[in-house]
Amino acid sequence: MRRRPILLAVAVLVAAALGLIGYQVWRVHALAELPPGIVQSNGRIEAERVDIATKYAARVAEVLVDEGEWVERGQVLARMDTTELEAELREAEAAVRQARQQLAAAEADIVQRQSQLAFAAQEHERAKLLFQKGNIAKELLDRRTNERNTAQAALAAAQAGQATATAAIEAAAARAERLRTVIEDHELKAPRSGRVEYRLAHPGEVLPAGGKVLTLLDLTDVYMTIFLPTGEAGRLAIGAEARIVLDAAPEYVIPAHVSFVASDAQFTPKQVETRSEREKLMFRVKVQIGRDLLERYARLVKTGLPGVAYVRIASGVAWPEWLQPRLPDAA
Repeated sequence: MRRRPILLAVAVLVAAALGLIGYQVWRVHALAELPPGIVQSNGRIEAERVDIATKYAARVAEVLVDEGEWVERGQVLARMDTTELEAELREAEAAVRQARQQLAAAEADIVQRQSQLAFAAQEHERAKLLFQKGNIAKELLDRRTNERNTAQAALAAAQAGQATATAAIEAAAARAERLRTVIEDHELKAPRSGRVEYRLAHPGEVLPAGGKVLTLLDLTDVYMTIFLPTGEAGRLAIGAEARIVLDAAPEYVIPAHVSFVASDAQFTPKQVETRSEREKLMFRVKVQIGRDLLERYARLVKTGLPGVAYVRIASGVAWPEWLQPRLPDAA
């Protein structure tokens, strides 16, 4: 009875070993059938990284997501402390209210000054007419003229006070709006949908401007970086068809395309003089998976997985049957 579990475990190990051997045999056989015009290279699945950082120096108030969590575009991921900013905002809003009260007082003062000016102008015209008839002395006319001029100056001062109060409202409102914007910037949101890769800060930590809180992976921008020698890279066109087969899921073939070929060689010797040395130069190639396809499988995508990219460097070559696209059911 005790030997049965041991025999069962041995059987499982043997089956796994046979499966691995079978896969390796299949792979060797497949590579042997790789037609001319299609080349292959090893690489790892990578995704575009987006750093979620604070725009201003502040203390981390809360981080709302964990590593590995899927987030949607516009979702709030973390908040920075805004206690001091909120106090400044209340002060600016109070300044707006005060300036509006000053404006109301200035407008009321203008109405009063306009009335006084109208009365002073009437008195001046009456005195001028009486003086012309010789009924009053020149001194009284001068007094009425001075009263009119004083009323005009008082009205101008009241109008200037109105303009000052209006400018004060605009300045206080602009400061309040700026503070609201700064407070809003202290709420860190996801610029795009993706998966949280790293959580780099915790509540209570004080970060400088540009301090990173999280790293997000955009799983709709996924690619594999490979290196090809001079002879193959030189024949490769941007947009050329490609296929990706992952070691973890060899039963699936992922369609892709070439989105980038480096203009400078990697692993370049200091002096490249002979033909054999030139043939050793390797060029970095980016094999991109289509965005439409990634949007369907975004929640299944995992970065760091090793695999093989197959690239067609001759447009007239047909893909072999074992490299025809095969995809899992979308979750």
